[in-house]
Amino acid sequence: MLTKAAKKIFSLLIKVGVLVLALVYIYHQFIEKGDSLKRFQQLVNHISQQQVIITMSAIGLLMLVNWILESIKWKYLINRVQKISIWESIEAVFCGLTWAIFTPNRLGEYAGRVLFLPNRKRIHGVFAMAVGAFGQSVITNVLGACALMWYLYTYSHLNIYLYIWIFVSAILFMVFFLVLFFHIQWIVKLLDYIPYVKKYHRFFDIMGRYTKPELFKIIGFCMARFAVFSFQYYLVIHLLIPEMSVVKMMLMVLILFFVQSALPSLDLLDVGVRSATASVLFAHITTQALAVVAAVSSIWLINLIIPAILGSVFVFKLKFFDRNV
Repeated sequence: MLTKAAKKIFSLLIKVGVLVLALVYIYHQFIEKGDSLKRFQQLVNHISQQQVIITMSAIGLLMLVNWILESIKWKYLINRVQKISIWESIEAVFCGLTWAIFTPNRLGEYAGRVLFLPNRKRIHGVFAMAVGAFGQSVITNVLGACALMWYLYTYSHLNIYLYIWIFVSAILFMVFFLVLFFHIQWIVKLLDYIPYVKKYHRFFDIMGRYTKPELFKIIGFCMARFAVFSFQYYLVIHLLIPEMSVVKMMLMVLILFFVQSALPSLDLLDVGVRSATASVLFAHITTQALAVVAAVSSIWLINLIIPAILGSVFVFKLKFFDRNV
C-alpha cells in the first residue's frame, strides 16, 4: 500500500507525464503538418479578410458548441452512475481530449473522463461512456453507408448485380446498427454468456439500464454533434472552394467520417489519414486537392488540438487515489 505522500508524488508524476506526452505529440504534429496549415494561410490570403474572420470565428464557436453538446450528453449518461454538474462534465470532457490525442483510437479519453468520478464508480463510467460512443458510431455508420451507396453508384460503375448485393448488405448493416443500439441490453445478455466476463456483470450492467426514451435522447445528442461538425466542414470547404456543389461536398464529408471511423489511429495521426482519404474522395468533384487537405487540417487543429490544449488545464484536477463519493 502506498503512503499518502507517495500517492501524491505518483499522482503528480502521472499528470506531468500526460501533459508532456500531449505537448510532445502536438509539437511533433505541427512540424509534420505545417505545410498544410501554411497552404491554408496562403489560400485565405486571396479571400476577403472579413469573410475569413467571420467563417473561422463561426467554426471556432461551433467547436465549443460541439464539445458542450458532448458535455451535456456525458452528464446525461453518467447521471445513472453519479450526479455531476455541467461544469464538472465540461472539465471531464476537455481533460479526456488531452488524454485522447496520444492514445490509440482515443482510448485515453475514457481515462480522462472517468478519473473525475469516485473510485468505485469509474468502471461503471467507462461502460456508460461506451453507450454514448456507440450512439455516435451509429450515426456515423448509418449516414456514411447511405453516402457510400451514392458514391459507388455514381463513380464506381459496378456490375448491377454486385451493386444490388452491396446495397442490400448496406441496408442490413444500417438496420443492424440501429436495432442493436435501441436494444443495447442484448449486449449485456451476450456478455453474461461469457464465463470469465459474467462475474463483472455489476460493471457492464449499466448499459442495459437505459430506457428507449433515454436512448432516443442520447442518439439526439449524437445527431446534433454530427450536424455541428459536418457544418464546420461545409463552412471551411465552401470558404476555400466556393464553386463546389454543396450536396456532393456533404456526401463526400459523410463518407470521410465513415472511412475514418473504421480506421484505427492516433488522434494526432488522424489528420494524415483524413487528408489522404479526403484527397481521394474529393478528387471526383474538384481538382483543388491542396485546398481540400488544407481544409481538413484546419478543422483538425480547431476541433482536436485547441480543445486538447484547453483540457490540459484540468489534468491537474484529477485525483487518481481516494476520490470521495
